[in-house]
Amino acid sequence: MDLVVISKEELEDLVQTSVNKALTEYFENKEAKEKFKELKSVKETAKLLSVSELTVRTHISKGLYKAERVGRRIFIGRKNLDLAMQEVKSLKYKR
Repeated sequence: MDLVVISKEELEDLVQTSVNKALTEYFENKEAKEKFKELKSVKETAKLLSVSELTVRTHISKGLYKAERVGRRIFIGRKNLDLAMQEVKSLKYKR
């Protein structure tokens, strides 16, 4: 084990950079976890909206809900779902 002598300023700088790096990593991980919490599966979305899973999948395929695919599973962002529910589209009947 080697003994290293550094000045007070160098030690403060070393501690400051280490703390900044640790805090940055912490908040990046926290944001990623919060983003994942905001995602709802098709089943959860159907239960939330009181509709069938097939209805949710149909709305995804029509583009009414923006969805993300993670592996084979499909997730819908809570913010995207709220925006889709607020948006009212005019109905055009085909005759």
